Amino acid sequence: MRRPAPFPHLTRARLSRRALLLGGVQAGIVGTLGWRMYNLQVTESERYRLLAEENRIATRLVPAARGLVFDRNGVLVAANDQNYRVVIVREQAGDVDGVLKRLAPLVGLDETERQKVLAEVMERRAHASVTVAEQLDWERFALVSANAPALPGVFTEVGLTRSYPTIGDFAHVAGYVSAVSEDDLSRLENPDEVMQLPSPIIGKTGIERTSEDLLRGKPGLSHVEVNATGRVMRELDRTEGTPGNDLQLTLDSDLQHYAHFRMKDESAAAVVIDLRNGDLRALASTPSFDPNKLVFGISQTDWSALNNNEYRPLGDKTVSGTYPPGSTFKMVVALAALKAGVVTPEERIYCPGFYEIGGRRFHCWKASGHGRMNLPEGLQNSCDVYYYEIAQRVGIEAISEMAQTLGMGTEPDLPLPALTSGRMPTKAWKQESLGHSWLIGDTINAGIGQGFVSASPLELALMTARIASGRKLVPRLISRINGVPVDTPEAEPLDVSAEGLAQVRLGMYEVSNNRRGTAYSARITAPGMEMAGKTGTSQVRQITTEERAAGITRNEDLPWNRRDHALFVCYAPYDNPRFAVSVVVEHGGGGSTVAAPIARDILLRALYGTQPPLSAYPREQHEKLIEQRALEPGPTVSTPAARSDRA
Repeated sequence: MRRPAPFPHLTRARLSRRALLLGGVQAGIVGTLGWRMYNLQVTESERYRLLAEENRIATRLVPAARGLVFDRNGVLVAANDQNYRVVIVREQAGDVDGVLKRLAPLVGLDETERQKVLAEVMERRAHASVTVAEQLDWERFALVSANAPALPGVFTEVGLTRSYPTIGDFAHVAGYVSAVSEDDLSRLENPDEVMQLPSPIIGKTGIERTSEDLLRGKPGLSHVEVNATGRVMRELDRTEGTPGNDLQLTLDSDLQHYAHFRMKDESAAAVVIDLRNGDLRALASTPSFDPNKLVFGISQTDWSALNNNEYRPLGDKTVSGTYPPGSTFKMVVALAALKAGVVTPEERIYCPGFYEIGGRRFHCWKASGHGRMNLPEGLQNSCDVYYYEIAQRVGIEAISEMAQTLGMGTEPDLPLPALTSGRMPTKAWKQESLGHSWLIGDTINAGIGQGFVSASPLELALMTARIASGRKLVPRLISRINGVPVDTPEAEPLDVSAEGLAQVRLGMYEVSNNRRGTAYSARITAPGMEMAGKTGTSQVRQITTEERAAGITRNEDLPWNRRDHALFVCYAPYDNPRFAVSVVVEHGGGGSTVAAPIARDILLRALYGTQPPLSAYPREQHEKLIEQRALEPGPTVSTPAARSDRA
């Protein structure tokens, strides 16, 4: 017989608490389920309705418009053109090879191109868009759209593609964009974001490369409804990307175009600097190339032609080419000697046609000699012996220091790749670099801009600009970003005496305006526009004793790559300097006959802002100028043709 509980009222209390606890848990569960059902059926019903029946939402990146690049006057240098293209997404295509086979005849894709696209699709992430064809004409674009049900994972898009309306005029400065490579990805902070974009591109050279972060912008997002085959049913929402920054350059497209025309058929470089603020008005390197051909992939034939051209059209000679400055370096030596007090402007140094030291003769370019020369006359006649003497007096350390004061031997702060600074050697440099001691002959060679000395055309222009202005001008290439002016610091005065600068400027004036000056034939005859300049001819080969005894072979009789470089630097007007110019013509021969006329013509174009009057030139040159002007083309503008192939 079961015994009754000793305390029945306690048992009933325990049962009541358990029941309440279990009831509370059950109520909580039922409430949670009810809230979740309400949330699914009411609050999020639209979202899940779209996901029903094998539909789903796909998120895709929307490319942002790349920032535009303009010249100083608003002329487009790098533009965005409308681009009809077709892309494919592997995860939505299923049988990629089969889809591409059906798509190929619609867009004009041959077997080689189809295999190339297939390989790219398989290499990229499954959700990434890969461009199959772009620059399509409207007929092909519409044909693909009409066949969309049979082409899962294939999408037609109207996007933007980069173009360069001025073709070769800004090719080295603006650069170009092209498909992203592994090397490019290593430079990016967020490569995944870029690679998910349809037809990802990146700046390869020029400002397109150095200002990539400014120009690229931030992509937007698009949510689209796709069915089980991957076909886009509709776009649900779209957030546009943030466009890249627009850049305005200091360069003048008209002057840039004229400089290219004037150096046509030469391997040459020209730089123009505004003496008011250091703005670069022209950076022209010839020959140039068409950057539009590289945006979609250049043909092997065209690429080989560019790479194998001995004139090096792909290289920017203005900032990456370095050359012995020749006699254009004599202003540096003169200012160093004046500052050190080892020579006065009035002192005359005798030139018999050679300078002998240590049993070795260093020859002047004029075999019979110049007689007695003071400093301005030494510049006017470009007397080598005068500069052998004062270079030996002042020494290489002071020469190198003055060169750096004038902007040589230091890399400029410009948004351009492949910037190269020239070499301003010292005794320590030679010991560290070559393991040899500095010799007196090294200093003498440096005195006329030969030997170990080298400079880029940009450095030569900057040197001239600082001499003309008396200030430490800093070259500038970008004037505005999205319309906001870029600050330009005030240029400090040069640490050079006003008297020394005046004497050097006088010598440069005599070069162009004295009948005995080496550039008299390239003078400017317009009153108030007189030019000051300096010729230079730098050797690229050693003239042997036997050659000198037999009579030196003329440049024009030598193979092109063994001829001397022709150089000229100048500024104008002499009394109120406005622009400085440097021109280097590779293997051009004489600076006075080849480089000086080119520099003079570019300088006049900068001064007048248009075609100068014939009265600005010597009368005997008018007939030739008229013939030359008849050949001058108008501004070059490219209109990309519609394309249906994949380059």
